[in-house]
Amino acid sequence: MSEEQADFGRGNPRLNRLPSSSAVVSKAIVFLRQKAENQDSRCPLGLSDEFLLRFLRARDFHIDLAFKLLKNYHKWRAECPEITADLRPSSVLNLLHSGYHGVLRERDSQGSRVLVYRIAQWNPKLFTAYEVFRVSLITSELLVQELETQCNGIKAIFDLQGWRLVHALQITPMLAKRIASVLADSFPIKVRGIHLINEPLFFHPVFALIRPFLPEKIKERIYMHGSDYIESLQQHFGANILPPEYGGAACGMDELCEEWTEFIMKSEDYLINISQVT
Repeated sequence: MSEEQADFGRGNPRLNRLPSSSAVVSKAIVFLRQKAENQDSRCPLGLSDEFLLRFLRARDFHIDLAFKLLKNYHKWRAECPEITADLRPSSVLNLLHSGYHGVLRERDSQGSRVLVYRIAQWNPKLFTAYEVFRVSLITSELLVQELETQCNGIKAIFDLQGWRLVHALQITPMLAKRIASVLADSFPIKVRGIHLINEPLFFHPVFALIRPFLPEKIKERIYMHGSDYIESLQQHFGANILPPEYGGAACGMDELCEEWTEFIMKSEDYLINISQVT
């Protein structure tokens, strides 16, 4: 057995540094495609090199784990049509225009993309938790196309200022399980960190619903910073990439949200193509 084939059986983060044109990468893609075809796995989005590579990178080229992730991804999409069946940006456009979600322009020092969510901008009387989660899925589907994001993953900052009981009531045990499933082993992107700020006491019962479904490695990457968060948040993110609303020196949240909404709108054709609608 060659060295790279041994790596395919145990995973090796160093393989993520290889270019997509590498012979080793090509061989891994062939192995994963053969495994999917031999086991007659349902893959409605196809088995292109580009598509399969994101699953390989998410599992550091461990073929068996990449195949499991591929199966879980399609299984989750089929079982949760409330979120996946229609990824048209127009379905959540007003939520995007509210400034609920943005992506920082610069990556962090580890090369991770940084996402920001502002709960105060989510009006639960207008948007359900499923629609809010759809925004996250839309962003994830767009970011996972980026080579650097496939290798270095994402980190998320959730600003829970404005969290109220009406928000909490939207997070059912079923939705909590589905959220946890994506974080755990159903989407081909590495979650490098989840940072909660301004979390009120009555947010913790909701988090307690999700936590049991999370693997230990994700639990270890969750940070609760409270309301006095500037110093602790900057231990993870440089002030040069953070918006001023969070103690940084980069552009403000309103501009970031507008930029990301425009990018999502420009990606509408792709999002419609990968939707589960018939």
